[in-house]
Amino acid sequence: MLRLLLNIFAMKRIFLSLLSFVALAVGAQTLLPKPQSLQATSNKSFTLHADVRVVVEPGAPAATVLLQEALQTEHAKGGVGVCVMRSYPDALNAEAYKLRITPDSLIIFAQSEGGVTCAAATLLQLRTEKGKLPCVEISDAPAYAWRGIMLDVSRHFFPLSHLKRQIDILARHKMNTLHLHLTDAAGWRIEIKRYPRLTGKAAWRTKASWKEWWNGDRGYRCEGDSTAYGGYYTQEELRDLVAYAHARNINIVPEIEMPGHSEEVLAAYPELSCTHDPKGAADFCPGNVGTYDFLENVLLEVMEVFPSQYIHVGGDEAGKVAWKDCPLCQQKAKELGLDHVNALQGHLIRHMNTFLARHGRTLVGWDEVMADTLEPGTHIMNWRSTELAREAAARNLKVILTPGAYCYLDYYQDAPPFQPEAIGGYLPLEQVYRFVSMEELNTEERKAVCGVQGNLWAEYIPTVAHAEYMLYPRALALAEIGWNGESREAFPDFRKRAVAVCDLLRSEGTNTFDLHTEIGLRKEYLTPISHKALGATVVYNLPFSPYYPAAGASTLTDGLRGGWTHSDQRWQGFIGGKRFDVTIDLEEVQTVRSVATGFMHAPGAEIYVPSAYILLTSEDGKNFTEVARQTFDGTNETTCQTYIWKGKIRTRYLRIQAPPAAKGGWVFADEVVVK
Repeated sequence: MLRLLLNIFAMKRIFLSLLSFVALAVGAQTLLPKPQSLQATSNKSFTLHADVRVVVEPGAPAATVLLQEALQTEHAKGGVGVCVMRSYPDALNAEAYKLRITPDSLIIFAQSEGGVTCAAATLLQLRTEKGKLPCVEISDAPAYAWRGIMLDVSRHFFPLSHLKRQIDILARHKMNTLHLHLTDAAGWRIEIKRYPRLTGKAAWRTKASWKEWWNGDRGYRCEGDSTAYGGYYTQEELRDLVAYAHARNINIVPEIEMPGHSEEVLAAYPELSCTHDPKGAADFCPGNVGTYDFLENVLLEVMEVFPSQYIHVGGDEAGKVAWKDCPLCQQKAKELGLDHVNALQGHLIRHMNTFLARHGRTLVGWDEVMADTLEPGTHIMNWRSTELAREAAARNLKVILTPGAYCYLDYYQDAPPFQPEAIGGYLPLEQVYRFVSMEELNTEERKAVCGVQGNLWAEYIPTVAHAEYMLYPRALALAEIGWNGESREAFPDFRKRAVAVCDLLRSEGTNTFDLHTEIGLRKEYLTPISHKALGATVVYNLPFSPYYPAAGASTLTDGLRGGWTHSDQRWQGFIGGKRFDVTIDLEEVQTVRSVATGFMHAPGAEIYVPSAYILLTSEDGKNFTEVARQTFDGTNETTCQTYIWKGKIRTRYLRIQAPPAAKGGWVFADEVVVK
C-alpha cells in the first residue's frame, strides 16, 4: 500500500510538472508576432527579482528602455548579474536576436539596439504577472526592414500622449516605423519657424468635423480664434517624440505633402499657387521658382527635427487643374521640353529627390511619384496596384507594400451597420492577415520589397479612442506579416493570439475593437442564390463604370450578392447621368411574383442608395409598362438596402431604373433576384 501511495505521489508530481511545462510552452506560443524559432527547454522558469541587473559584455549593444520595462530593473554597466547581454555576430540582420532562458540565467544575443529591443519585446510578452519567464531558446529575425504604421494627424489632430502610447504598442510588437502624415488640406501640424503663417493660420480650420468642413466652407482661422479647430507640434515637442521613439527602436518618418493636398499652405501663402487665390487652390505651382525655395526651406527645418534617413514628400492625387492655364507652368514645361504641364509633377519630385539626396536623405513617396525618373533606391509606397510594384522593382526602386485592399485601416473592420461611421470599404482582421501582395510578385520583384505598412487616414476618426479602435487588432496582423513574411501561421492561431493581446490592451486602457463581438461577413455574401433570372442576359441601357465592373455583364444575374465593401468584385458601380438602367431578358414569357435588387449605401465613400426604384415590364422588349415605383429618402448609416416589388405578372422583359440620390454620387448594385 505504501509503495502504491508513493507511486501515485510520484506520478502526480510528474503530471503536475508536465502541466507546468505545457503551460509555459503554451504561454510562449501566445507571442505576437510569433518568433521564427522557439524551443521550450525545461519545465522550470527564470524568476525576475529585485537583484536582477543588466550586465553588458564589452562591445555589445546597450540595454534599452524596453528591456528595462521588460525586466522591471535598471541598467548596470558592471558587476555580476543574472541577466547578461552578449554580441550576436551570426545575426541575419540588424534586428535579429537570440534568447536563452534557463532557471539561473537570461542571455540576450544581439548586435544592435534594434535587436535588443526586439528581444525585450519578446520578454515583455513572455513575462507572467508573478515575474516568471519560461525556459526557452528563441532565434528570431524580421522578414522586412520596414514595418510601419502611418497616422494621419492632419485631418484630426492627435496629442503627443496618443502618439507616445502608439509607439509603446508598436514597439511591444516589433514594429519599427511610425509615419506621420503631418500636412494636408485639413491642417498643417509642424512648426516651421521661417513660415509662421503655417502654424498661425494653416493649422486651424473652421469646423472640428472633417466631414462638415470638407462639405462646407473649407475655411481656415487664425490661431487664438475661439471658433477654430486644430493644433500643431512645436519643433521641441517633436524632438522629444523622436527621442522617445528612438529609445524604443521606432523611426519616425515625417511626411510633407507636395504638390497636391496643399490647400492649407496655399490659404496662408497664396502666392505659391497658380492663381494666387487664397481659397480653392489645392496644388503648388510647379512653374514658380518660389515654390521650390519654399519647399526646400521647409524640408531643411524638417530634417533638423527628424534625423530619419527617410523623408516622405507625398506626391499623391494632385489635381493639376490650374496648371494648364498658368503662364509660369506653360513656360516651365516649354523650358524643360515637356509634352504637357502635367509632367511638371515629375520634375518637382525629381528636384526634391536631388535636394534630399544632397543632404544625405532618401525620398519616399506614394506610387504616383513614379511618373518621372527617380534615382535607384528611392522608396515607393505602393498603395494602388501590384503592377506599379512590378514597375518600381524593374526601375530599381525600393517598394513598401501598403495596398488599400489590405492596409487601409480607416475602412470598416466589421459589419458597417454596427460600426462607427468610416470612409467606406470593409477590411476585417482576416483580410489584413491574408495579405497577398507578395504572392503576386515573382522572385526577382520580391527582392525590391523592403517593408509593409498600414495606414490610418483620419477623415472619420476624430478622437484618440476611435483611432485606437480602428488600429487594433488590425495593426497586429501587419506586425505579424512584417516580421514573419510569407511564413506566417494559419489565421485561427493568429486570431487566438490577437484576441489575447487585445484583451490585455483593453485592460491597460487602450480602446481596441473587441474580437469577441465580431459579426463578420454579410450572410448574403456567403450563400449563392437561385432565381428565375439566374444567368439571364442583361442589357445595360446605361453603362457600368469601368472602375467597378465586378464580373461584367453577368454581375446582376450570377447568383452572387455582395459583401460589406463595394470593391469585393460583386458590387457593380454606376456614375453619371441617370446611373442605373438595365433590361433583363427571361427568354420566355412567364409568371413573375417578385423582383428585388440590392443597393449599397456608404455615405463616407459617396455611395448612396438610389432615390427611386422603377420597375417596367414587356413581353416584346419594345413596349414597356411601369409596374411599380418606390422612393427612398436615404439614411446616414452605411447599409445594404434591398428594393423589392411583389405581385403577379406575366412578362419576358424586366426593365429596372434607379435614378441617383439627390446628393448624386455613386450607385452600386449586386443582384437582380426574380421569383
